[in-house]
Amino acid sequence: MAHEVRGVVAREVGAPVSLETVLVPDPGPEEVLVRVQACGVCHTDLHYREGGINNEFPFLLGHEAAGTVEAVGAGVSNVAAGDYVVLAWRAPCGTCRSCRRGRPWYCFDSRNAAQPMTLADGTRLAPALGIGAFAELTLVAAGQAVKIDRRARPEAAGLIGCGIMAGFGAAVNTGEVTRGDSVAVIGCGGVGNAAIAGAVIAGARLVIGVDVDPRKLEWARHFGASHTINSRETDPVQAIRDLTDGFGADLVVEAVGRPETYRQAFDARDLAGRLVQVGVPTPEMMIELPLIELFGRGGSLKSSWYGDCLPSRDFPLLIDLYLQGKLDLDGFVTETIGIGEVEEAFHKMERGEVLRSVVVLTSG
Repeated sequence: MAHEVRGVVAREVGAPVSLETVLVPDPGPEEVLVRVQACGVCHTDLHYREGGINNEFPFLLGHEAAGTVEAVGAGVSNVAAGDYVVLAWRAPCGTCRSCRRGRPWYCFDSRNAAQPMTLADGTRLAPALGIGAFAELTLVAAGQAVKIDRRARPEAAGLIGCGIMAGFGAAVNTGEVTRGDSVAVIGCGGVGNAAIAGAVIAGARLVIGVDVDPRKLEWARHFGASHTINSRETDPVQAIRDLTDGFGADLVVEAVGRPETYRQAFDARDLAGRLVQVGVPTPEMMIELPLIELFGRGGSLKSSWYGDCLPSRDFPLLIDLYLQGKLDLDGFVTETIGIGEVEEAFHKMERGEVLRSVVVLTSG
């Protein structure tokens, strides 16, 4: 039986999203039907609307979601009806070459639901990141549903499904922050501030936030940055060096995704320092670096995929940190909105007015 719900759909490149009737099937084998309680409005959803991910329109948007399992299909053992879950856009398959090598966070065959969700006329929808959670119900692969402590409020919990995990993991998992490290984060939006929070929790002695927007720098201080730099007013590379006894930071997280900020991150490292890119570039962007500096400066240059996380391990950990008062997930929620307000939330995001707008769909 198909369930008729409301969903936020992007029909064509650049066009405003619309609220439409969506048909969601009952779960088949290894699938889970989730009643969505809250879902964050992420830059990735805007990238889908703008055609920056692929051209498989129409899209059912939304992916930073928490909700309750409504029903499960045959063979599902990790969750049951009534469980409170956060949805992950990567679900390790367990059998690809990366999973077999013990690196499931790099899974090359991540699972999604096999059955499609459709518009009322039968048009197949492409769910954003395999989730499509700007809807009252959504269908996902069982491995995408991660059970968490139900004491976590859904408006905050859902955010670990993408942006918070990406930033936190970029610092802690990919960047391997350890006690006493100096860390600089370039770009203090949702992902960058999650990297700042992660660095603080991991014991960094110095955490520097860099941005061009004073409002975002204030957010960075809230999440634990010991110093902030307005790179519109000050050379950030020199400022980071000045704060690190002239050496540069042990780790620089680039959370913007532009060639100029990547080069700043490269130059702001200490010798043998680490650079982690988590900002998402566009396909035409290029970076040119002197080969002698790549060799002579040493260290490592990495990109972080979803914070190199294992959702079944890391989501409950972040929720525990939240419930212990160590990770302020509530601080990322700038506003809560209705399902019909996503288009305006995109505009607020573009203007830098919010860390996250969160769509509230049901109370549980």
